[in-house]
Formats: sequence, structure tokens, C-alpha cells
Amino acid sequence: MDWLDQIKWDADGLVPVIAQERSSGDVMMFAWMNREALARTAELGEAVYWSRSRQKLWHKGEESGHKQTVHEMRLDCDNDVVLLRITQQGHEPGIACHTGRHSCFFQRYENGDWQAVDPVLKDPESIYK
Repeated sequence: MDWLDQIKWDADGLVPVIAQERSSGDVMMFAWMNREALARTAELGEAVYWSRSRQKLWHKGEESGHKQTVHEMRLDCDNDVVLLRITQQGHEPGIACHTGRHSCFFQRYENGDWQAVDPVLKDPESIYK
């Protein structure tokens, strides 16, 4: 059986993907993959996602240079979520978020509101042309 056939794809042919930094354990981002994106990720050793808004493959870092080297791919117990253990490239510390932050999970719930608690490491205007 093809390893891609073991995944429980949703009705749109997608699977949720969590990217976790191997060195720190930080959850860097959440995204989606289709079969082609996951196959390309395995082939290249770099994260390739499916952009739902643009309806196309998105090689992480293709514009920003902030690529993700994939060290390990894991599948959860229900075969419906993929975990990538990655090294975030292109900046030190790594930037995974389009806001110029280390992680997309930079907001924390405090006193009835969401507060940005992690700094912008690089101005997004200088990242994306």
C-alpha cells in the first residue's frame, strides 16, 4: 500500500500539518498539505504546503528565504494530522511567521484578550517583495 494512501485526507483532499522546531520544541506554524505537497516534502526534505487562499503549492520560504528543512515526518494515531520536525532556515532565530516572528503562535490569552507576547524579529515589508 502507498504510504500516502494511509493518510485520512479530508473532503478537500487535505491533511492538517504542524511544523515543530526540532531544536527547541517550539510549534512554529500550522498549515495544510495535499498529496502532492506531502510527496514533494518527502522528496525534497523541505516543507511544501498547500495554500488554500491561493489554491496552489507553496514551498515554504520561496519568497522570504525562510525555508524549513524537514528532519522527520510523523503521523498521529488517527492518521489525520502530520507533524513535521523541522529546522527553520534563513534567519537566526528562525522566522516561520509572515508577521516576522519566530512562531505563528505569538499571541497569548491574558485578562480577556489576546496579547502579542513575542517580538517581531524582522519587518515583514523587508521579507516579502
